[in-house]
Amino acid sequence: MSDLSAARARYAALIARRGRIASPRLLAALATVPREDFLAKGPWRTKSEAAHSYRLTPDADPIHLYHNVLVAIDARRKLDTGLPSLWAHFIDLLGVNERDRVVQIGCGLGYFSAILSEIVGPKGKVHAIECDERLASRATSCLRAYHNVEVVHGDGCRDIGDAADIIIVHAGFSHPHPRWLDALRPRGRLLVPLTQRDREGAALKITRKGKGFEAEAVQQIRIFPGHGRGVTALDDRVADWWQRAASLTPLRFRSIAQGLPSDG
Repeated sequence: MSDLSAARARYAALIARRGRIASPRLLAALATVPREDFLAKGPWRTKSEAAHSYRLTPDADPIHLYHNVLVAIDARRKLDTGLPSLWAHFIDLLGVNERDRVVQIGCGLGYFSAILSEIVGPKGKVHAIECDERLASRATSCLRAYHNVEVVHGDGCRDIGDAADIIIVHAGFSHPHPRWLDALRPRGRLLVPLTQRDREGAALKITRKGKGFEAEAVQQIRIFPGHGRGVTALDDRVADWWQRAASLTPLRFRSIAQGLPSDG
């Protein structure tokens, strides 16, 4: 086994432990998808989960990427790749399966699109929406070999396309958009970070159940704000909801998500 292959295997094992991953297909994808293919050439600016500042890798050897670290896409905007353990945990929690149609809202440079591509397989589909034209163009290039992935430069609240088994939102919003909820198939799942203006909030898993939905707050999160996120009265309601939810026990924190704010 080469040094890089060994590093990827250790990385997958680390993420499995941190995220308590159960899906064999997800673990296999983490061990095989080349993270360096979805970044600019190194050296790279990285930071750990707890760090407040970047560290430059010693050189451009991709072995430095196979740790549970954020990697800067645009350091000036504080725009980073997703933390591997966090998003692997979310993907596992959503129960992504073979043949699923997955919609990603905010795909960045496409690393997690590639991970999802491997999980859903050739009969599945990943519809990756990116509002930043430059990032969408780069993601299209990075994902050229993944034939079940379609990258769309567009609006994640509008360009969803067909019904979805899974919708994953990779940015913070004040509420779940009605089109996301409408697009879910029966038993479909949505993962959306509900955040305040300071990027802090909670990730919610929302499941279509019959004629309604079940919501569960699953993880505190700090994340880049979604495109078009404004300062509205609804943001104040979310701030109030998050303050109440964060002060409760985990059990009550999950149940209060049933009363999450809406735009109605």
